[in-house]
Formats: sequence, structure tokens, C-alpha cells
Amino acid sequence: MSAEFGGRSGRQGRISQWLRGRRPKEAAGDGGREGLLLAAAAAGLPLAPAAHPAGYRCSCDRVGCPTPARHPVSFAWQTQCTTDRGQIERWARHQPQANFITATGLVHDVLDVPLDAGLEALERLLAAGVEVGPVAESAGDRLLFFTATRGTPEDEDEWWPCELDCHPETMDEHPGLRWHCRGSYVPVPPARLMGDLTVDWVRGPEHPLPDPLSLLEVLTDACARHAGDHTERLAAWPHRR
Repeated sequence: MSAEFGGRSGRQGRISQWLRGRRPKEAAGDGGREGLLLAAAAAGLPLAPAAHPAGYRCSCDRVGCPTPARHPVSFAWQTQCTTDRGQIERWARHQPQANFITATGLVHDVLDVPLDAGLEALERLLAAGVEVGPVAESAGDRLLFFTATRGTPEDEDEWWPCELDCHPETMDEHPGLRWHCRGSYVPVPPARLMGDLTVDWVRGPEHPLPDPLSLLEVLTDACARHAGDHTERLAAWPHRR
């Protein structure tokens, strides 16, 4: 790997500042919250209502909620998720405080990485001319790379489990790269989390979804670098059953 990316070069720092500086403007979007949700749905991301902050607690009122303001409100979220414009408009208007999640593994997956590693990887990918899809910042400490899914219910042979598969309630087991696929979900921008944290687009849903394998090597390399371990690389490449 080029020594250019061994540390924070001046160019890398400038791009990071540019990325950070453009997020608030993109988060505002055209049409506000509802417009951003409809844009995500129009891009094919299936949505469902999620919990939201209610003072110092999660709106679900669950004592010790493990993922406050980050989880769907219905146990049937996998079948409830939709891209239907009319349904999303009704949800957004009748539940004005609600966040929304998008189910992964149907149309798209999400590669979820620590913020600093994600910024380094994003800069490298863009500089190399690699097609990068939508990217969101979550809670100020993670970047979410939206990609095409590696498998769908209609194509079971193209879906396989690996050690990177992650569900939000078990995400602490994946401190580096987390791969959200079948049976998982992530908050979709715009979302308000606990402690005035947010989920916002860095690159919007108008960008086409790339093949996840085109991003994976750079993402895992950046995660290993920022973990301070250059000798132990994550076994990132999935293996078929």
C-alpha cells in the first residue's frame, strides 16, 4: 500500500474537513425529513418506522432498551418495510417524531465501519475512481456504506453467512467492520439518536449501489490500520456454503 495513506496527509485532512463540512447542508435536503425519506425509498431502500428519543429515554419505554432510538417499532418490520411513496408519506405525517430504519439483505447491504477508518477508506476509493454508493454518518462515530446486496430471498444460493454478519443488537461483537445483510437493519437518514446525535447522509441515495466486494478490501484495510494492528487482517472475504 502506498505510504501516502500511512498517516493523515495534508490532502487527506483537507478532504476529511470537506466531507465533514458538507454534511449539515446535505442533511437539510430539499423537502426536509419527508423529502429525504422519499428520496431513500425512490432509490429502492425499503423503510419502516423506528423508535426515537423521548427525553432521556427511548420512545419504546423498554427498561434498559439495548438500542435506544435505533430499532423498529414493529416486530413485523421485515415484512412492513416498503418503498411505497403513499405509505411512507402517511407514516412520516402521522409519526412526526419517528426515526426510520431500512431493512438490509433485500435490495442492499450496509458495510458499517468506524468513522476515522471510513473517512480514510472513502478518500482512497474516490481518489482511485472506484464507484462508491450512498454513505451515511451514524452517531458521529460510524460510517455506513450502502451497497448492492450479496443475496436475496429469490436467490438463496447467492447468500451465505460469514463472521462479519451483524445485527444491531449484537453489534458490540463486531468492533471493526460490520456487514449488515439478511435479517438486519440500520437507521436511515435523517434520524435523531440519543444525546443529540444524528444519522445524516455524506453521499446521498442518488448514487447507485456498488458491488460490496469492490469496497471490502479497502474498508477492512482501513479498519485494521485504525485498530493499530497491521499484522492481523480481518478474514473479510465471505465463503460460500
